[in-house]
Amino acid sequence: MIIAVDGPAASGKGTIARALGRHFGLPHLDTGKLYRAVGLSLRQAGHDPADAARAAIAAVAFDPALLDDADLMSAANAQAASIVSAHPAVRAALLERQRAFAAQPGGAVLDGRDIGTVIVPDATAKLFVTASPEARTTRRAAELANAGQALPFATVLADILERDARDTARSVAPLLRADDAALLDTTDLGIDAAVARAIALIQARTAGRD
Repeated sequence: MIIAVDGPAASGKGTIARALGRHFGLPHLDTGKLYRAVGLSLRQAGHDPADAARAAIAAVAFDPALLDDADLMSAANAQAASIVSAHPAVRAALLERQRAFAAQPGGAVLDGRDIGTVIVPDATAKLFVTASPEARTTRRAAELANAGQALPFATVLADILERDARDTARSVAPLLRADDAALLDTTDLGIDAAVARAIALIQARTAGRD
């Protein structure tokens, strides 16, 4: 069973994907962390994430230890990750790493922005998780505050909207809902309700496939 979970920043897709992995007994990969590691690698080296050539090299050679770095999930690094993710060479370099994870025995759960459309278009089940920009901003601002990186709501909202525009407008693997992906809007749902709904949608999509 391969489950693809896509959606914009702070929609809840990561939390839902992790919960799906636990429920169905499948390993989970947050593919966004790969792009964050590329961005962090460039930042630590003093390079501009907009430098496509350096970003392509970092995508191949970044230190796996960066996936556990304290700065990986920071607001500054989220911006860098969004920039490097628009480089076609970076996406190509990370493609096989993601597909190899999905192809392991038993299957897997992957979340990102192009899982159901590019990485594993033949996934057993697909979800597209979304929420209003305001709801996503509230969640992201709370995450940052809890991490000691409090920012004004307006600043976080502007970043969310900028990332949405970059993700949907890029020429390679833009963020969009796969034709066969179930839609899950979490705007008015708490975590438990969102997870329960996601499990029900996956079960409905996989019924009769055993």
